[in-house]
Amino acid sequence: MKFRLPAVALTACLTLTAAPGTAAAASASIQLELPRPTGPNPVGRDILPLVDSARKDPWVPESGLRRLMVSMYYPARSATGGPAPYMTTAEAASLLQRKAPGAKIPAEVVSGTRTYARAGAPPKQGRYPLVVLSPGLGLPRASLTFLAEDLASRAYVVALVDHAYESSGTTLPDGRTITCAPLCDQPKPPEGGQAAITANRTKDIAFVLDELTGRHPAWKNARMIAPKRIGMAGHSLGGDASAATMAVDRRVRAGVNLDGTFHPAVPLDRPFLLMGSRSDHVPGKDHTWDDGWTKMSGWKRWLTVAATDHASFTDLSILQQAAGLSGPDALPARRSLEITRAYVGAFFDQHLKGRKQPLLDGPSPANPEVAFHNP
Repeated sequence: MKFRLPAVALTACLTLTAAPGTAAAASASIQLELPRPTGPNPVGRDILPLVDSARKDPWVPESGLRRLMVSMYYPARSATGGPAPYMTTAEAASLLQRKAPGAKIPAEVVSGTRTYARAGAPPKQGRYPLVVLSPGLGLPRASLTFLAEDLASRAYVVALVDHAYESSGTTLPDGRTITCAPLCDQPKPPEGGQAAITANRTKDIAFVLDELTGRHPAWKNARMIAPKRIGMAGHSLGGDASAATMAVDRRVRAGVNLDGTFHPAVPLDRPFLLMGSRSDHVPGKDHTWDDGWTKMSGWKRWLTVAATDHASFTDLSILQQAAGLSGPDALPARRSLEITRAYVGAFFDQHLKGRKQPLLDGPSPANPEVAFHNP
């Protein structure tokens, strides 16, 4: 069994394939758990459904207006309220069907992944930077829960966005679960290719920011947000969307691309962090990163992490390892997520909170897996 990552594919983020007689047969006994957040604050979570009355859905116009499901994470006053579910069982079933064909892992195991946020916990008083998170194409927003919970515990408000019909599965308020089939399963990419999907995400994010920071915010706890301190991070296509959003929306002051190719690279004059696998993103390996680096005129860092793959910067690395699918030399999932949290958190602490972070100045003996590049 292995995760298969096509070099270039519209639907590809990662795919799990199972062979008879392998560890997947015993996977029913697997219990999945995300790493505990590192910050001092309890974490609350709300689910915020949004409808953009100004746009029809670009991928399924007959479905009507553009709909987004957003998970809002925030520092809480206390860890009260019930545990925030990882995802719905229907979302988990769709994820397994699309990304793990043949794996004998029950959807209930995935949807029951242990998290640390509490649903509806009372918010901690104060105003906090906002970080928007965007997942990879074909992946649900839950795939970045490890990062959302950690940032919230470190005193950030986090908007984790599901882009309709771009996720393996999104359960809507009416109970229906929509998938990326209309977009991912068509014979060829939409006109404009992946760049068109990225461009649509910039519109999604602009709408989310309007709804969170406008005069009549859609989220009941919007008073927590400091609207002058907004950042964005994303995995894969979501990382591309972080840069593309910054290029058209000055509200986003700092951005992060986690292992994502640019479609195409864009000029940036504000802080940006590139962080990816050493196998795919050292200088000279991904020409879009080489090109993007030359177009960044603000503060910038280019980091790669040894023994990682595309899944290593998402929650799915936990599933990969638990199912016995990691390679013998792969960095353990908890370690790759620990590294990702540390550098992304330090980046936003420095650029949204104004706290100098020596971790970003160069190689650290504590993190020998991380290399700094300055091509």
